[in-house]
Amino acid sequence: MNKKVLLILADGLRPDALAACGHPYGIRLTGLGCCCLETETVYPSVTLPCHMSLFHSVDPGRHGILTNTYVPQVRPVNGLCEQLNAAGKTCAFFYNWEELRDLSRPSSLAYSYFVSGGVYTYEKANEMVTANALSFIREEKPDFAFVYLGLTDSAGHQYGWMGEEYLQACRQSLDEIQKLTESFMDEYTIIITADHGGHDRTHGSLEKEDMLIPLICIGPDFCPGSRFEQAGICDIAPTITRLSGASPAREWEGNSLI
Repeated sequence: MNKKVLLILADGLRPDALAACGHPYGIRLTGLGCCCLETETVYPSVTLPCHMSLFHSVDPGRHGILTNTYVPQVRPVNGLCEQLNAAGKTCAFFYNWEELRDLSRPSSLAYSYFVSGGVYTYEKANEMVTANALSFIREEKPDFAFVYLGLTDSAGHQYGWMGEEYLQACRQSLDEIQKLTESFMDEYTIIITADHGGHDRTHGSLEKEDMLIPLICIGPDFCPGSRFEQAGICDIAPTITRLSGASPAREWEGNSLI
């Protein structure tokens, strides 16, 4: 395969929020591709450990990141961007939480755009990330693009998961997801997911509200309206390398979903 892939991640987006927030695109998304609304993330269900597992296809006990503070891996595992770069693929990042800078190693990204959700509001930062991604992807057409939207997690911590403020954040994030998906679904395989869920004003536990995330894959290799029987966050990187025609790292523990 030699497909281009766009990975969109809304931090802290619970699967049940897709319907509960009332945005019509939340329901429509699940019918556009193959989905699993009971995809499992890793424990601890915390942002940086979950992202490291997504990009490195091993659990936190293997990559060693257990909090939102990055530490160098004792036994390094190549991540998704390193594998794509080794295959001659171009990778681009668009994000508004700075700790994600360590998901890729130096020289593995062709382009990176960061705007601080802590300096701007996350509402504004989401819009800025989306606008930059739309412009760059249209012009440069990277082989892989990762778009991170941090608003939903910020609202969950500030106001509580599944409250009105959180659901409004979900609606705004779905606005951005809709723009990106409708702009590029003819050229890219689109993967939409989250890193973890949340409950009350926190996450990180083994509770299902924290551990279950949505996963929606849209493209010619995925049947619209179908369901994955089982999926985990560690399966995303192997799926992307399979779509891209790159090789997974030998240490990866997840499985391609195609």
